[in-house]
Amino acid sequence: DDDALVALSVEGQLSLNLDEMRTIRDHFAAAGRSATDIELETLAQTWSEHCCHKTLTARIEHEGPGGEKVVFENLLKDTIARATKELMEKEETPFCLSVFKDNAGVVAFDDEYGISFKVETHNHPSAIEPYGGAGTGIGGVLRDTLGTGLGAKPIVNTDVFCFGPPDLPAEDLPPGALHPLRVLRGVVSGVRDYGNRMGIPTASGALYFDERYIGNPLVYCGSVGLIPRSMVDKVVNPGDRVVALGGRTGRDGIHGATFSSVELTEESETVSSGAVQIGNAITEKKFLDVLIKARDLGLYRSVTDCGAGGFSSAVGEMGEETGARVDLKKVPLKYEGLSYWEIWISEAQERMVFAVDPEKYAEFEALAESEGVECTDIGEFTGNGKLELFYGEDQVCDLDVDFLHNGRPAAHMTSVFQKPQEATEPGSVEASPGEPLRQILSSPNVASKEWVIRQYDHEVQGRSIIKPLQGLDSDGPGDGVVFTPRYDSLRGIAVGCGMNPCYGDIDPYRMAVSAIDEAVRNIVACGGNPERTAILDNFCWGNTDRPETLGSLVEASRGCYDAAMALGTPFVSGKDSL
Repeated sequence: DDDALVALSVEGQLSLNLDEMRTIRDHFAAAGRSATDIELETLAQTWSEHCCHKTLTARIEHEGPGGEKVVFENLLKDTIARATKELMEKEETPFCLSVFKDNAGVVAFDDEYGISFKVETHNHPSAIEPYGGAGTGIGGVLRDTLGTGLGAKPIVNTDVFCFGPPDLPAEDLPPGALHPLRVLRGVVSGVRDYGNRMGIPTASGALYFDERYIGNPLVYCGSVGLIPRSMVDKVVNPGDRVVALGGRTGRDGIHGATFSSVELTEESETVSSGAVQIGNAITEKKFLDVLIKARDLGLYRSVTDCGAGGFSSAVGEMGEETGARVDLKKVPLKYEGLSYWEIWISEAQERMVFAVDPEKYAEFEALAESEGVECTDIGEFTGNGKLELFYGEDQVCDLDVDFLHNGRPAAHMTSVFQKPQEATEPGSVEASPGEPLRQILSSPNVASKEWVIRQYDHEVQGRSIIKPLQGLDSDGPGDGVVFTPRYDSLRGIAVGCGMNPCYGDIDPYRMAVSAIDEAVRNIVACGGNPERTAILDNFCWGNTDRPETLGSLVEASRGCYDAAMALGTPFVSGKDSL
């Protein structure tokens, strides 16, 4: 019954709502059997907010600030993606090479190469374990870069961090939350160590502090890559081998997708600590080298990363058109004792999945072994439209991929937005002229961020032209950075960002416009061409089951569309953490 379905979702950390649980129950009832544990876990991962963005793709009946009512059949397609579509239709020469369909967006750089860009969030893991959460955040977005097309080479990293006040009195800390200063130091160290150890410069970003980030910090990690234009597209053919490359699988990262789709509570550190992965930058650097060499030798047809659902998301996505058969007993493990469903959904780091022509597998395996990277054939892409999982001789999953990817019930939501009452002007304050200035300069939002920036190696690879710190003594913050992707070319790329969270208290529509405007101004200020500027959106929002919270998200999405159209800047990728 309904109560038991809800209880199963909560106790199993599935993060599925009642309609979704009913749909799963009815599907298997029609098939004359019950769902297995691994089938339920696979559906929960694939249907999670984190993986399928069901709020941004929902049908939303919205009441705006003036009482006007608007219906969005699909919020993402009707705002952000719509702007890109309409701007691309005006292009005589294609600028956007791949948008909203791969691990990262790709735009044209020159006649031979494209530039990929993706920014991910790792908020919840960083709240529980700052160092590991942030490190695996940057590691994950680097794998998004490597999993774009046939593989883009990462050339520069970027990050944006939002924390609570670092001088917060200990008695003001909520139960279950780490102190903001501990979170700040851990997150910065995690991103620093992972990027530096992989030999990838971290050169662009921002820091922001507010009391409302005490319980839930925001950790954005981004990666820019260089990819040959001939390698932007990929395909999976029936008969291709399912090949796992990289690190071994452990229990770390289990329920990462569903954990990231719910609110943090004071019990999260205990209940969800296993959802935080354990990273190893050196392992990822080694398989990065293998991937780029194998790509250039044409040894595989498709690749993607093991995202928030591990093999479930990687094989599930790659086999969407074909189906796949996998033997989970063949997966290399960090240690004994994992059940088959844990092997399937673990987000343990530094692993990717490839579709390899059987005739080229031996050469692929030999290349991996030459770099000391583990490579395992765990199955095949079948062409029968089924996701079939085995543990040795025992079949543990038999799912239609059509139901897996298209069976989720469509979400129908209502939202409302009302502008807050006008704030009253603050009264006069008696103070010496220097005191207000000292307070402003001592605010962590204004004070120098050099102590963070200097921890990152932004010179590695020798591509930086305009640095993150500029001026006579190279100690003043710049607006953006400029890098040259190719050593044999004087053409460069500019990278910048924009955010204005407090504006959202007054008007989320104008907050979104302001953030995009700031990002583009930062690009122009360091020499970027506004007519060849592409943007990404990253929404971190509260509980959108509340109509007023969803209403502010709708208003911000409307602002994104209008700003993109006014500035002529197409969205090429994005992320939402709701």
